[in-house]
Amino acid sequence: MSVDYQAIRYDVADGVATVTLNRPEVHNAMNEAMRRDLWRCFEGLGTDDAVRVVVVTGAGGKAFSAGADIREFTAPQVPTVFREQRRRLDFRQLMERCSQPIIAAIGGHCFGGGLELALACDIRIAAADSRLGLTEVDLAIIPGGGGTQRLPRLVGRGKALEMILTAARIDAAEALRIGLVERVVPAGEALPAARELASSLAARAPVALRYAKEAVVKGLELPLADGVRLETDLATLLRTTEDRVEGARAFLEKREPRWQGR
Repeated sequence: MSVDYQAIRYDVADGVATVTLNRPEVHNAMNEAMRRDLWRCFEGLGTDDAVRVVVVTGAGGKAFSAGADIREFTAPQVPTVFREQRRRLDFRQLMERCSQPIIAAIGGHCFGGGLELALACDIRIAAADSRLGLTEVDLAIIPGGGGTQRLPRLVGRGKALEMILTAARIDAAEALRIGLVERVVPAGEALPAARELASSLAARAPVALRYAKEAVVKGLELPLADGVRLETDLATLLRTTEDRVEGARAFLEKREPRWQGR
């Protein structure tokens, strides 16, 4: 994707795209420019077969993202205009529809909309110095980017309510304990760890990666019987691919497979 962005950086190497929130002077706070950039980025990724895995991180070393840029909150807003504007730029829904696995590399502050961005990722790796929370209640608002829906699906209703109602800022160890993140690494190591995992995933059969994500993400929205049916359909489709034949041959011939993505 050759797109000029204002508030993010976008790089691709060896099948791994790195999306970097790039407003370090304000702890990568999200403004309208960043939301537009993220929308355009993930809209393009949905049809980019050259990218197999995506890593999302923040620039500057002090924050993944501190949340919304509060300077945009000072002017009165027309509710219908605000709602429609946010709906059009709901990049988090694009992330869930994005076929590639998305890994969040979290370091430093990860609050409000920043945590909602991380919640929309598939896997979260946090540095030990991370602090995470949905802190909107302290500003007399509630999470508006899916936080009230995605957080309880990860950590349960009670813990999610406790975090949201108290605007708690928890550390990485607590986030790991409650299932908010999948892994904690030493300070400064979240991005290298995320890239190592991304490289490992990118070396696998790309269609299988995409279908595995689809089975889990879409399956969670369905009754169990329908989810199992979706899994069966996707598994059956994978039986028809050239990569499935290549995987079996490579296993029997004791060599690395050469995936074609078809």
